[in-house]
Amino acid sequence: MHDTPLDAHEHAEHAHHAAHDPFAARVTITIAVLAVVAAAAGSLETYESGGAIIEANKAVLAQDQATDEWNLFQAKSLKKNMYAIAADSGGAKADAYKAKAKDEGNGQDAAQAEAKALEEERKAALVMSERHEHRHHRLSIAATLLEIGIAISTIAIITRKQAPWIGAVTLGVLGLAGVALAYLT
Repeated sequence: MHDTPLDAHEHAEHAHHAAHDPFAARVTITIAVLAVVAAAAGSLETYESGGAIIEANKAVLAQDQATDEWNLFQAKSLKKNMYAIAADSGGAKADAYKAKAKDEGNGQDAAQAEAKALEEERKAALVMSERHEHRHHRLSIAATLLEIGIAISTIAIITRKQAPWIGAVTLGVLGLAGVALAYLT
């Protein structure tokens, strides 16, 4: 939720009234602080959402590459077995077939190691994606609390009552705590 030119005009109007009223000045400053923190929370929320998508895409790519390596592993296994059968049959090329079977076995080991490494990359990317998603959710709640605090602050100015302002400050503190918790947990 980004400020529009109309919102900026509203903020300026509040500032004008605040020049003559200390309570309005306090509430106007609260609105400004809450708006800055809400904007920061919203930007961080967008960043974390993008991070979750990027890491999930990395996980899918790593899994696709791992699948390719497992397919190579299977192909090498089949070739190794075919060359081993040919070598066991004897004949003039038995030694050459034995050597080919050994080469395919070595290629099979390399493909298996690469597939396992790619599966680990997938797991790591999924963990990062979940971390970004967790932060995104917390930041979304925090930004909402801050935006509600801004709205309630406006009610405090209109009604000239302190209770809504205290509620808005409380929501602001909770929103700020939500931003902090997004990165501490």
